[in-house]
Amino acid sequence: MIRFSLRLAVSGGREALARLLMIAAAVAIGVGLLLSTLASMNAIDRANQRQVWLDSGARSRTESAQVDPLWWRPHNDYYDGSEIREIDVAATGPTSPVPPGLDRVPAPGEYYASPALAALLRTVPAVELGDRFPGRMAGTLNDSAMPSPDTLAVVVGRTVGEVEAAPRAVAVTTIATTRPECGNGDCLSRGIRGDAMTLILSVVGGAMIFPVLIFIGTATRLSAATREQRFAAMRLVGATPRQISVIAAVESTVAAVAGTAAGFGLYLALRPLVADVPFTGGRFHLDDLSLTGLQVLGTVLAVPLASAVAARFALRRVTVSPLGVSRRVTPRPPRAWRLVPLLAGLAELLYFLGRRPATGNGQAAAYLPGFLLVMLGLVIAGPWLTMVAARAVARRTSRPATLIAVRRLADDPKAGFRAVSGLILALFVTTSTVCVIGTINANRGSLDGDQSSRASVVQGDYRDGRQLTDAVPEQVLAQARAVPGLRGLAVLHTNPAGLGKIPVSPRPDAPLLTPGLVSCADLAEVPVVGHCAAGASVAAVPSREFLNLTSHPDAEWPAVPVSAEEVAKLPVQLLYATTDGSTAAKEQVRTVFTAAWPDHDAHTVGDWATEGQQRLAGWRQLANVVLLTTLPIAGCSLAVSVVAGLSDRRRPFAMLRLTGSPLRLLQRVIALESVLPLLSVAVISIGAALAASALFLSSQMDYHLVSPGAVYFGFVALGVVASVGIIASTLPLLKRITGPEAARNG
Repeated sequence: MIRFSLRLAVSGGREALARLLMIAAAVAIGVGLLLSTLASMNAIDRANQRQVWLDSGARSRTESAQVDPLWWRPHNDYYDGSEIREIDVAATGPTSPVPPGLDRVPAPGEYYASPALAALLRTVPAVELGDRFPGRMAGTLNDSAMPSPDTLAVVVGRTVGEVEAAPRAVAVTTIATTRPECGNGDCLSRGIRGDAMTLILSVVGGAMIFPVLIFIGTATRLSAATREQRFAAMRLVGATPRQISVIAAVESTVAAVAGTAAGFGLYLALRPLVADVPFTGGRFHLDDLSLTGLQVLGTVLAVPLASAVAARFALRRVTVSPLGVSRRVTPRPPRAWRLVPLLAGLAELLYFLGRRPATGNGQAAAYLPGFLLVMLGLVIAGPWLTMVAARAVARRTSRPATLIAVRRLADDPKAGFRAVSGLILALFVTTSTVCVIGTINANRGSLDGDQSSRASVVQGDYRDGRQLTDAVPEQVLAQARAVPGLRGLAVLHTNPAGLGKIPVSPRPDAPLLTPGLVSCADLAEVPVVGHCAAGASVAAVPSREFLNLTSHPDAEWPAVPVSAEEVAKLPVQLLYATTDGSTAAKEQVRTVFTAAWPDHDAHTVGDWATEGQQRLAGWRQLANVVLLTTLPIAGCSLAVSVVAGLSDRRRPFAMLRLTGSPLRLLQRVIALESVLPLLSVAVISIGAALAASALFLSSQMDYHLVSPGAVYFGFVALGVVASVGIIASTLPLLKRITGPEAARNG
């Protein structure tokens, strides 16, 4: 029976072969996207595992007493907005543990750099970067220690005394292999937000797979009417329901197996492209984009099995009654209960307002089912919404083409909605993506700051009252002032007497903040921070104002009754330099500060935004992937569905042409049958996307939804026009398939 089924599957000529190829192509796209999503999730886990060693000094770890301790000090540096992860180490004996990626602990005066940092050191002047690291580069860290090929990291060898005296230095006897509990800033790696990115990838994967499933289902319905009539005829000549099921299952399984194999090939072709997309702020190692054996086995078995089950389900009418194919009746109209899954998905998201789970896995379990249920609800509710819209139009029109179209939609809304279901889901995914990413950008995009503030460099602790040094050496001031492009340099001193306290906020009961003290001569050199009152010699300025991402030269800071000479004798909290904004000027000043105080980190003001901006960039990349993937797939689904509908109804259309109906009338009928469900359900889809996005943003991030804006609505209008164009491109087929021979032989 299986051999006969195989022969029957490919013996239908070009039409049968085209159908099998279309189903295989749809399955291949779905499998390729599914495997790429799974591999991306695996890559996040592997990338996080590669950088666990950076947290070897975390307080929550337990140490072994069997080896010589290794003094360990993790901290961060930056270059031109890119983070550099630096570990200062000092071995206390021959058995001190060795960081991964190295064959020995670097000796004092040498360091090992990641490949990306080593390449950067070779291309930029030493005064901008290389002079921050003492001694010489002894080698490079290998990939086993790097979460990304773009990671900038360095392990610097120092003396025991140098590291032991530095802040946050600890003695470790084991290198971390599992991520510890991090608190109080004692973890350097912080991961790459694997939980958050896995949550987003899960939602994205679910969002992309729905249009793909619609495409697969549409492809399997090509020539459905012809196939059902053929199977019904086989029933009439004695074939059993089981035999028909086997024939249908084999036909679908053949295409699914071929599509699954092609999907693995598509995944392998996409791997280099996916690896180069900085979803997490950096590229993936190509080797990390791999699949587990269970994932491979599950895909190989599940996809053909699902296709066979779908084929069996699609032929339920033939199985029940072989005469049911030729003696068709109007299907039972859909009921209003179809709205329940859609409302249930929104209710599930609503439930988690104020109840956000604490863990990433818990958040994925909370929000992913809600989004998937909303998307499933749109598919289930679509036929009912189509029927309601068609009946409403039917009561208000008398034009022949419109009446024919809406009457058919009202009689069989499932078939009418099926053609546009992929686009409806793509519209939901697009709207949700634009809303979520747009709202995040609106709330976090201010981290970019203005150019005048981002041209500044800060050395010292930004927390009020923390001391950098007793006094700034004149040599350091001279080196900084000699940097080409330096505009000004100010020294903020600690305020032990608590002079000039400033309210934290305008509220009457707001607590008072102890500011730092800066001479008015220095403040005049850095006008982006503000200015002194007329006649003052010393002003009280909170240290946070030197880190503000927005300049405020009009701010006037209160004077304090202290002379500039007295302030100059106070300990220094931080140094603040302004430059012309060039990378060379900022990085040279940073290098001067870092070389003078290696135990303290120097920052440009823009560095405070680096991590958030990298994350936003990764989410924007994901949004682009979603848009560029779902929309073409939905367009293909629409084209295939319209063609399938034309093919299945060529005899009725041929009869209408024989009775005098003009071809243009029939073309308007086809167009209206697709456009009406698209427009009517699209409104509901956009509304559901706005509601789901608003609930997710409010619950997960405590943000209020920001309107997508004119660009989004223009994009939607362009999508509708493109959809109409796709429908119009299929209409010339109507003339070829509705000739007199179709009426005679259909």
